[in-house]
Amino acid sequence: MSYVDEVLERVIAKNPAEPEFHQAVKEVLESLRPVIEANEEKYRKEALLERLTEPDRQFKFRVPWVDDKGQVQVNTGYRVQFNNSIGPYKGGLRLHPSVNLGIIKFLGFEQIFKNSLTGLPIGGGKGGSDFDPKGKSDREVMAFCQSFMTELCKYIGADTDVPAGDIGTGAREIGYMFGQYKKIKSVYEGVLTGKGLSYGGSLARTEATGYGLLYLTEEMMKCNGYDMKDKVVCISGSGNVAIYATQKAQQLGAKVVTVSDSTGWVYDSEGIDVALLKEVKEVKRARLTEYAAARPSAEYHEGRGVWSVKCDIALPCATQNELLLEDAKQLVANGCIAVAEGANMPTTLEATEYLQQNKVLFAPGKAANAGGVATSALEMSQNSERLSWTFEEVDGKLKDIMVNIFHNLDDAAKRYGKEGDYVTGANIAGFEKVAEAMIAQGVC
Repeated sequence: MSYVDEVLERVIAKNPAEPEFHQAVKEVLESLRPVIEANEEKYRKEALLERLTEPDRQFKFRVPWVDDKGQVQVNTGYRVQFNNSIGPYKGGLRLHPSVNLGIIKFLGFEQIFKNSLTGLPIGGGKGGSDFDPKGKSDREVMAFCQSFMTELCKYIGADTDVPAGDIGTGAREIGYMFGQYKKIKSVYEGVLTGKGLSYGGSLARTEATGYGLLYLTEEMMKCNGYDMKDKVVCISGSGNVAIYATQKAQQLGAKVVTVSDSTGWVYDSEGIDVALLKEVKEVKRARLTEYAAARPSAEYHEGRGVWSVKCDIALPCATQNELLLEDAKQLVANGCIAVAEGANMPTTLEATEYLQQNKVLFAPGKAANAGGVATSALEMSQNSERLSWTFEEVDGKLKDIMVNIFHNLDDAAKRYGKEGDYVTGANIAGFEKVAEAMIAQGVC
């Protein structure tokens, strides 16, 4: 049995009932086969893959808090510190009812390679809770965040582990968590990113993941003989990533015609109105039915269906495993040129393979959505220097990083005879740096 197959078998046996984690490890290791087979004796002796797929440490803790009715509620908190061979652990905090240890491990494992791809000194980690901020008052959210940070603060620090936002964790939640950390630790440091501008946050951080997605997509299109002008784009999701991906796509001359949320989706034949979308989602925190009600050109549909719309470019920006094989077939049938992942692992393995087999340009999330964590690392740099850069400075650095990511993964794919396979290229480019650092630092 090959080294890759041995490790995959071991991961599944040691981590039962964690399908998302299994999926992430399989996707990475399968695409790394050419590299691993070329160095199999060395990597096996070093147990490199065993060390890479086993988190450095993982924490699971109780989060008690009191709701507005005086009732005590209990949630579960998680933090997985996966690998710090190239820098402090870095990864967001997801607040969503679906959160469990397997999902946090999948996200943390992906984060190792995503962070490596940025070229910045940050390792991989992830955390969160099964708490749902939707429908909660500000006081309830604050009560949860303070209780969550009371435990989490024991394990994090500006040079140890720097969490950030993710699904359900926006500026409000980061603010409450930062305040609690500062109160308990009596230290004012860049322990969280995604902070408000008045207390150490970075300009362009809000826009970074969505903007970065489009910078990489634009470069991928350009290097394959296309441009963005007048392209029709379908986007899923309507959170931070989807909103700013929509905004940047339109700035680049494309027309975005869909967005979605957990209950349904909108098709807007005249192009998504970003200002209205922000009003509905960021201010009112309402459903997309309100967008459709206020926009005569918009049609609201319940359930799934974004990928049935004819488009040139598809950008899944909602959640994991949202683009299925049947969706991929629909996209191919409709002449889709490119798919780039704005969310973490939103495309199933079967759908990814189908898109690649049918020559659709495919940029995986660990590369395409790395703009958020890249700008978080830039926020860390500003905090360390006690400086604030302009929006233009940060945005310029972000664009350079995303363009470099594409060329690094393109080059890695070509070196191993996999030209055009950007999934393999991203995994190889991210892996090589981490593997070199792990071996250089000995068995630790």
